[in-house]
Amino acid sequence: MNDTLPPPRIFSKVAGYEDAVARIAALPRPLVLTNGVFDILHRGHVAYLDQARQLGASLVVAVNSDASVRRLNKGEARPLNTLEDRMVVLAGLTAVELVVPFDSDTPRQLIAQVLPDILVKGGDYDAQTTAGATEVTAAGGRFVAIPFLYERSTTALVNKILETCR
Repeated sequence: MNDTLPPPRIFSKVAGYEDAVARIAALPRPLVLTNGVFDILHRGHVAYLDQARQLGASLVVAVNSDASVRRLNKGEARPLNTLEDRMVVLAGLTAVELVVPFDSDTPRQLIAQVLPDILVKGGDYDAQTTAGATEVTAAGGRFVAIPFLYERSTTALVNKILETCR
């Protein structure tokens, strides 16, 4: 009897930056793409990603690298979880087809390369404040802002934890 367990299948849903464009090109269309830090996954993230996935046949999530998160000024201790950990947790969601990293301040370059059919962000964004929205709409795609169903944020959660520890 072989007691060796197979590796988790979710690892196959994590792309390296080098092969991200090719792997995205192979996904079923319409292709939905969103991006973010996703440091501590919460109810708001999960609902948002599920709604995004319902807009198309495949959902790609682009995730800020650790250095990119630090440049966003979310706090000196952020991210709390490494890029690899954040990507694997996202890959575990059934709504997510592929998770890819990006190291720049925005994923504009990746978005312009893959031109998703639908670019999605949370309700606090619009087409003017979303990197890549201009490129997507110029290519015939669309931008969708998904309203928040649950007012949650990782920053608020971290602040709550810190308050509890004081």
